[in-house]
Amino acid sequence: MPSSPEHAGRQARLAAAVAARGLDAALLLHAVDVYWLTGTRQNAALWLPARGAPALLVRKSLVRAREEAALDDVRAFPPSRELAAALPGGRVGVTLDAVPAATVAWWSKQLPGAALEDLSAELRALRSVKSPAEVALMREGARRLGGVLGEVPAFLRPGLTELEVAAELERRLRLAGHEGSPRMRAFNAELFGGLVVAGAAAAAPGFFDGPVVGRGLHPAYPLGASRRPIGAGEPVICDYTIVSSGYVVDMTRTAVCGPPPAEVVRAHDAARRIQDAVAALLRPGQPWVAPWERALAVAAEASLGEVFMGPPGDQARFVGHGVGLELDELPVLAQGARGTLEAGQTVAVEPKFVLPGVGAVGIENTFVVTERGGERLDVLSDELLRA
Repeated sequence: MPSSPEHAGRQARLAAAVAARGLDAALLLHAVDVYWLTGTRQNAALWLPARGAPALLVRKSLVRAREEAALDDVRAFPPSRELAAALPGGRVGVTLDAVPAATVAWWSKQLPGAALEDLSAELRALRSVKSPAEVALMREGARRLGGVLGEVPAFLRPGLTELEVAAELERRLRLAGHEGSPRMRAFNAELFGGLVVAGAAAAAPGFFDGPVVGRGLHPAYPLGASRRPIGAGEPVICDYTIVSSGYVVDMTRTAVCGPPPAEVVRAHDAARRIQDAVAALLRPGQPWVAPWERALAVAAEASLGEVFMGPPGDQARFVGHGVGLELDELPVLAQGARGTLEAGQTVAVEPKFVLPGVGAVGIENTFVVTERGGERLDVLSDELLRA
């Protein structure tokens, strides 16, 4: 791959962070981090010194890595006995939040002269700020996802199961260019890509850290659509991601077959007010916790605080999360969150309510942090989708 200013800039910024920490180099082992820095997601390790040229050591496929990687030194992964000679020791940064302990132990054995230290915070902070090129890729993903969600009224009808609606939505997403399940950094976190949950089933508790989980099809994968039929007038929450050019965009719309109940309309209006209030706070320098606190206040003003972000007793404690190459990036707009927003960060804002006996209601859109507040990436109306 020809030299890429985009990737060269990322490598330079990480090298500067490595030097600022007093480290000698970074060893990138998590595939998504390697992709962000090099442009290839082959099975490889990236050695990035504080000063000097990086090297990509490739297990498979060397041919594709040489075609795709935006750096000059792309070589075959050396035999274990040669690693210590190929890579100097010293203080080496590793993303210990994402790399298994067994892998870290293996590298420690191969590089006996190296002290491996955690570089997760610096790497995640750098990745959270998106370049104009990254934002453009995400905007295209939002356009595709919004186009598919806007088609839900064309095929939603009473009597279909959650699974049938999900399958049709996912078929259309795939044809729109959806590349695969969204990557997640957190340990044991997994998501098929989205969920369709209708009516009272939306109050089902579950392991996933979100306001709506769903029953799923089996305890082995206990989230998402079930075989439950959808009834007339029930709110149907359609919460989906798209992966486009590797980047994740997250959106939610609420659909309903026939006239919506009054409590659904009231909750939906409150969700829109919360989104607007949160978006206004998506400016550089704002504390991460401020949008969460504002969202709580607006939910309380609407007398819906007890059902905000989940059913009573099983509520999520956030209103937004960073998205990018992974679904669970920084920042997190959450209770107790520490940090301040930076221009260029991309955040999925998802105010939702779970009304016991009625269903889940809410919206979600992905925004870019700007000096003027959150800039929304999609153009799909926030109105209830009426079938």
